[in-house]
Amino acid sequence: MSQLKTLKILLILSACLLAGMVAAFALKPAPQNIQASGQQLGGDFTLTSEEGPVSLSDYKGKVVVLYIGYASCPDVCPTALAVLSQALRNLSPEQSEQVQGIFISVDPERDTPEKLAQYARFFSDRMTGVTGSREQIDAVVRQYGAFYRMVDMKDSALGYAVDHSSRLYLIDRHGALAGTLIHNSTPTELGQWLQRLLEDKES
Repeated sequence: MSQLKTLKILLILSACLLAGMVAAFALKPAPQNIQASGQQLGGDFTLTSEEGPVSLSDYKGKVVVLYIGYASCPDVCPTALAVLSQALRNLSPEQSEQVQGIFISVDPERDTPEKLAQYARFFSDRMTGVTGSREQIDAVVRQYGAFYRMVDMKDSALGYAVDHSSRLYLIDRHGALAGTLIHNSTPTELGQWLQRLLEDKES
């Protein structure tokens, strides 16, 4: 019960943040370049969900929104997932069924597949929570040009936090990384990207 209450509080706080961001991000940032050091980012991967192995290629034909974080994150992760949740609600039911969210946890010691399933579903039934071994996680982080590091919190019951990059990765129907948005982009901005990617129905 305490975890559910915590999630509810986080969602309420995220909703408040979203309300403020409508004005704060009237001038929306452009999507980030998806190349680093001349090397194309993105690509397929396989991690583990409550239901078993999950690969990006499992969702070929759908638009995927990927986020890398951890379930104990106090601010940016709930904000990003709330943005995605609202953007999905703004789509028609037919459109939202063609979009899949994937939440990758870089904290497998605390984030079991079962915990991630509950966490992801709290934001949207169109979202799957996955994690893996440290080696698997690090490979995906490198693939997508992300980063994370553990930060000791000696005076906290949590023991440690995770400092990490915070971007929404937009993946087209063919499994290619189309662009990225910062975590506090507006649901409207994300929705516009989703609409454009959904219009691409070429096989």
